Amino acid sequence: MASLKEVRARIASINSTQQITKAMKMVAAAKLRRAQDNITQLRPYAQKLRQMLGTVSAGAEVASESLYKQERAVQRALLIVVTSDRGLCGAFNTNAVKGALALIEEKYASQARSGNVEIMAIGKKGGEAFNRRGFKVNTAHVDVFGTLNFAAVRAAAEEAMEGFVAGRYDVVEVIYNEFRNAAVQIVRTEQMLPIVATKAPAGSVPAVATNYIFEPSEEEIVTELIPKTIKIQLYKAVLDSNASEHGARMTAMDKATENAGELLKELRLVYNRTRQAAITTEILEIVGGAEALASA
Repeated sequence: MASLKEVRARIASINSTQQITKAMKMVAAAKLRRAQDNITQLRPYAQKLRQMLGTVSAGAEVASESLYKQERAVQRALLIVVTSDRGLCGAFNTNAVKGALALIEEKYASQARSGNVEIMAIGKKGGEAFNRRGFKVNTAHVDVFGTLNFAAVRAAAEEAMEGFVAGRYDVVEVIYNEFRNAAVQIVRTEQMLPIVATKAPAGSVPAVATNYIFEPSEEEIVTELIPKTIKIQLYKAVLDSNASEHGARMTAMDKATENAGELLKELRLVYNRTRQAAITTEILEIVGGAEALASA
């Protein structure tokens, strides 16, 4: 049985850890509120932008001829993996890495064997994970979360777009955690390039053909909308991942705080039992000594 001093030291240590996890939970909750506001405000805009692009480009030749719609035989692939810079957020980072590895195994196994799968890491944890596995990792935009804004994400999107147009990549896919709520994050994989036509939801009413008057020209609008939609798509994925990270960390720290509380209950019980055993031993020694003196 552990001594009273050892048990007291463990209780003090776990108390200190519990205070840290409780503080981290509160910080994550505060950050989550801001991150959740950001993604909920961007989602309608991103969806409307996609819808507008689909409507405008339906009959535009420039849309079908866009450099970002060119489908080629996939020889080289770029996977943009969005993780976090820090740990202590449960399985958040592991799930994103596993999602990317599953995608590689399913669609790009031959390209990976020949070294033609490149990882663009957004978030340090993803970069570290794929470096350990021997992949070619682009870490130029790994610090996006340090100053999370559209300009930082736009630079990453533009590099991927330039690589696709130049033929360095034949396909670009994004893997990230989609935010549902603080307890639920879902790993999503979206093809960023080449652009694929979005399917209408099942049971939806077909859109009615409408003649629009365009100002400026239809071609200019489509030419402007396509790159902007691609950048917004990546920005939405990063904001989704940011909110998911804070939700996962808040949930993980809440669980850690509960576990520390349970462990403290067990240790206090052990402490009381150890203390009572020590007192009983002392009483027995006193009684034994008194009896020895009386019989002397």
